[in-house]
Amino acid sequence: MSALVDLHMHTTASDGTLSPTELVRVLGRTSLRLVAITDHDSLEGIAEAKRELANHPQITLITGIELSSDDGDSEVHVLGYHMDESDAELHEVLAAFHRNREGRGELMVAKLNELGFDISWERVVEIAQGGVIARPHVARALMEKGYVSAMSEAFDKYIGRGMPAYIEREKMTPQEAVALIRRFGGVPVLAHPTYTHNPPALVASLAEVGLAGMEVYYKNYSPEVVSELKALADRHGLLALGGSDYHNNGESDEVMPGLVGPPEENGQRLLEMGPG
Repeated sequence: MSALVDLHMHTTASDGTLSPTELVRVLGRTSLRLVAITDHDSLEGIAEAKRELANHPQITLITGIELSSDDGDSEVHVLGYHMDESDAELHEVLAAFHRNREGRGELMVAKLNELGFDISWERVVEIAQGGVIARPHVARALMEKGYVSAMSEAFDKYIGRGMPAYIEREKMTPQEAVALIRRFGGVPVLAHPTYTHNPPALVASLAEVGLAGMEVYYKNYSPEVVSELKALADRHGLLALGGSDYHNNGESDEVMPGLVGPPEENGQRLLEMGPG
């Protein structure tokens, strides 16, 4: 069944492989009517996407972002919707995140070089195409040289948490991520909760500090998982949202936009939570 809403997608402004223009053109060939672009620590793709959306008036865009945080040894991603891409102070905050990501990526490449892998930082920068540099760009550089056959293998063997070339980043707690999104007028939503160690406890703690929603309809979630997460969202009065987490990365678990998403009425409720 086709979805009308997809609230989680990435472009070359972070670790997706399609430019904002290219992504919007893909969306224009689907049933989608309400979408969000949620690049990692970046709003740089939004203006370009809006220009192309002028050619697809059937689609409404919600400005989004995806922030990374840490809860102990578990990585937690928090989506922020209705962020103002013209806010100068917000851009300063994100610029600091970008500098941290770049330094971390360069250290990972250096570590991989020490381990005998012949990849260059310059090539990783080229792969990022001007977007925020992230671990998937390092993974693609490893794939190009034939060291791994999939990005997931690069994470599992070399650059994932606890692996030989992993470098820690500056820490931000999930609570701080929620607060940051709220500070700039956004709507915080927990991304892919099953990727965390203890979703019920995490959701309960974040609901107390302003979490507004959580992903329930996500990528390859089974009906059983969706049902469990929907009950968890309802228990805390959270809006049940979700999407494809599309990157166009060719991975085996990739889901195309328009194939998964929340009910249209949930997307409409999120839309109404925005400014104006």
